[in-house]
Amino acid sequence: MKQSGTSALLQDAVLDMASSVASALGGGGHAPDGTAADGGPPGDLELAAARVLGADLMLPGVLCGIPPTADRLDLAARTLEAFPPRPESPPTVRWSHWALRRALRLADPSGAADDRPPPEPDAAWLDGAPWPFLTHQLAVLAPLALPGQDCAPARAARARTLDVARGFVRAVRRRDWLQAAGSGRWLTLLPDVPETLGLAAGLDFVELMGGDDPRVLLQVRAARLTGAGALV
Repeated sequence: MKQSGTSALLQDAVLDMASSVASALGGGGHAPDGTAADGGPPGDLELAAARVLGADLMLPGVLCGIPPTADRLDLAARTLEAFPPRPESPPTVRWSHWALRRALRLADPSGAADDRPPPEPDAAWLDGAPWPFLTHQLAVLAPLALPGQDCAPARAARARTLDVARGFVRAVRRRDWLQAAGSGRWLTLLPDVPETLGLAAGLDFVELMGGDDPRVLLQVRAARLTGAGALV
């Protein structure tokens, strides 16, 4: 089945945005500033792409010290306003929204964002989750995998390092490079990762096989920056 024109345009916009962030994480330049092609405020397509990318839009500032531009801060704020979670939204959507709110607050403590820590959504859906499901959910929420930042999904991951490692191996075997990259990013922050996992080599393999997808490349580069000591 062919993608609709709108879906294809959104996918291209997400990939372009992820490519820019991945480039910034690799030392190759700044992440996107979030302006429309005519230099005006972001349009619907840019906002939708930013919603998909989520808090990783601000990642160069967190991991590389690249200050976010005013346009990028505006993009994040407008995205939060345009896409509030609905009561029926799945937990990953609510947590992705929470993560972007936190990222904006951390990036712009001067007042463009609410200076109060956002209340955490419920995380009960992760309690006792089978390890394949846990890994899938954590990979979706990879933007929450940040050094020095705590939240309920991070605590759930820390309590189940071996399960996340199993999920990483399963994703590699299934050639699900995006899930492998996201779960690998979590593993760089988790305690007691088995040396036999070969996480550094595993991430190299994920990049080799799936790195033509900018979303995979973004996650692999984030994993390396997050776990620079753990991957030595």
